[in-house]
Amino acid sequence: MATGWVPFAELPVVPGTEEHHAWDVWGRDDELGALNLVGPEQVRAACGLVRSGTVVPLNLPLDEPKPGLFPSREPFRHVVTASRTGRDDRVDGLYLQGSSQWDGLRHIRFREFGYWGGRQEDDLDGSGVLGIDRWAEHGMLGRGVLVDLPGHLGPDLAPDQRLGVGPELIEEILAAQGVQLRRGDFLVLRTGWLEWFRGLPEAERAELVGTVGHPEHPLACPGLAAGRDTAAYLWDRGVVAVAADNPAMEALPVQRDVGFLHRRLIALLGLAVGEFWLLDTLAATCRAQGSYEFLLTSGVLPLPSGVGSPSNACAVL
Repeated sequence: MATGWVPFAELPVVPGTEEHHAWDVWGRDDELGALNLVGPEQVRAACGLVRSGTVVPLNLPLDEPKPGLFPSREPFRHVVTASRTGRDDRVDGLYLQGSSQWDGLRHIRFREFGYWGGRQEDDLDGSGVLGIDRWAEHGMLGRGVLVDLPGHLGPDLAPDQRLGVGPELIEEILAAQGVQLRRGDFLVLRTGWLEWFRGLPEAERAELVGTVGHPEHPLACPGLAAGRDTAAYLWDRGVVAVAADNPAMEALPVQRDVGFLHRRLIALLGLAVGEFWLLDTLAATCRAQGSYEFLLTSGVLPLPSGVGSPSNACAVL
């Protein structure tokens, strides 16, 4: 296949499955994934979206969500040392995907077929292949588009119940907001879950620890629908990344018969996935300014061999 973007329906299928992959679109040695779609033209256009100069940070404090939902990710320690000349500090035990984050191309593999490009564990071990520093070298910035689910559904939306947001609903919301997706966009989905979680009493927040993926009492929340049609829609619209304000970006709990959208987006299509983004102020700002498109910037850590990174993201309107 010649390098360059092609429609989803023309992508090859992983042998023995029904899943399409984009491993040959930019070559099997590619380490950027869909971020290849963001070039100087897209960056210039995104910078032209800045009108008022309003900057909206999209990040939780580094110690939130509090408590963390994943028991295996223990809280970090911030150690400050003082001397006669000033202060220094370090962070011990920091999980890079514990707060507002990006999942990199090393994060998820597609079964025995491997990571982005079909790479196996031996390809990653001892090398910097697919490290998140590759995204840092390229720069993660471009046109962001907010899909404001609670702003559209209002009180009909329950943040603690599963709702899969698929192509039809996304298009409905975009039309109501007066905005369209373009190739090279960062799609930002506000589900309302994070505001709901932060508003709970401490004891109720603690009850949710360990519920993501729990077999008997799983956490439920709105998010992107996980089906193949969602993956096809995002690819055909040229979306390079999807970030949301819930714990997984996709709807929870995961339905085994539908599949896991992370595998389709990260491992097979090379998209970046963001989680735990703080989006309430962004939604209010977009509503007030009457525009749901903005310059999105993200300071990804230049960490060699990194699997994920704090998002360090801002919207500029």
